[in-house]
Amino acid sequence: MQTINIHDAKTQFSKLIEAASQGERVIIAKAGKPVAELVAIENAPPPRKPGSLKGKIKIAEDFDAPLPDEIVDAFEGN
Repeated sequence: MQTINIHDAKTQFSKLIEAASQGERVIIAKAGKPVAELVAIENAPPPRKPGSLKGKIKIAEDFDAPLPDEIVDAFEGN
């Protein structure tokens, strides 16, 4: 981990980005007091693909049918 003041960070930004991408933590300080941390982004999830489950999910014909009275009563606390 290295600590660097803002002025120096501006002049060495590319070097600091490279260090962060290699897994090093970089602390940015203002007048010697830490104010920010530069770290690499880890394992961003892959972008979602709409429709990737098409044909793999089945919905019953009666999925929106009214619930039986005993289940409705259980939900309502009766």
